[in-house]
Amino acid sequence: MSDEKVWEKQALEHLLLENLKEQRRGRRWRTAVRMMTLLVFIGVAINLFDIDIGGKSSMGKHTALVDLQGEIAPDSKASADAINASLQAAFENSESVGVILRINSPGGSPVQSGIIHDEMLRLRAKYPEKSLHVVVEEICASGGYYVASAAENIYVDKASLVGSIGVIMNGFGVTGLMEKLGIERRAITAGKNKALLDPFSKQDPKQKEFVQGMISEVHEQFIKVVRDGRGDRLKETPDMFTGLVWNGAKSVELGLSDGLSSVDGVARDVFKASTIVDYTMKDNLAERVAKRFGAAMGEGATRVLMYGGQMR
Repeated sequence: MSDEKVWEKQALEHLLLENLKEQRRGRRWRTAVRMMTLLVFIGVAINLFDIDIGGKSSMGKHTALVDLQGEIAPDSKASADAINASLQAAFENSESVGVILRINSPGGSPVQSGIIHDEMLRLRAKYPEKSLHVVVEEICASGGYYVASAAENIYVDKASLVGSIGVIMNGFGVTGLMEKLGIERRAITAGKNKALLDPFSKQDPKQKEFVQGMISEVHEQFIKVVRDGRGDRLKETPDMFTGLVWNGAKSVELGLSDGLSSVDGVARDVFKASTIVDYTMKDNLAERVAKRFGAAMGEGATRVLMYGGQMR
């Protein structure tokens, strides 16, 4: 065989070998890409559907934690629906030895607070073997304390803010400014009290008396809840139900709370289960997207309804 043919054969073999190596590298790369895609998909699926790897039921004996953070309102993270669902899950798990409700809230809706309070009492009666304690960090005031009073014990930091046992309904009046600017309020109602507390009208003494009576009734309900929840531990003073707040150390003296501790302290020293599992319901990515999508759809529908008559 001539040198030229040998060279051609070697070149062809080299080319085929390199082509084979390239195909192998391509296959390995495609496999790596597929694996990375699969891992990303699994991660997204966990985030979208809030998959609990291993499940809370496999955590062993533990202290269950539920967070009540911020304003107590229907559409907030501290709504009755969210908090009650979290508490139910915490109590239902057979391996939770007790439940801590951690509160950082200035208050909010008396209705939402009342619903949470009543559910706490129901769960305590249904699961008498499990204690429910509240741990206050920064603040537990107004509706927050309404909720806390349903717990077996309330623990605070010495500098926490506790109390504000009162009810407020506020607004504003701009009638003097309107007169100066020459602005006239025109309100047509069916029912003489339909414009109750209208900021653009002068305050009606009879309406004010009615509203005062209404919030006083709610205040009395609040006081009863506190007295029922705290019982003989409460050391009532003339100022206790006036809306004042106290630091944590003083609240212990007054019987508004039971002692100084933290979430870790209660888990370790009271429940004897230092492992803490958070049962607080949190919006996952799918829920956040759904809410935004629903809000956008609702806004679009509203615009169509409002302006549809003008479309050509």
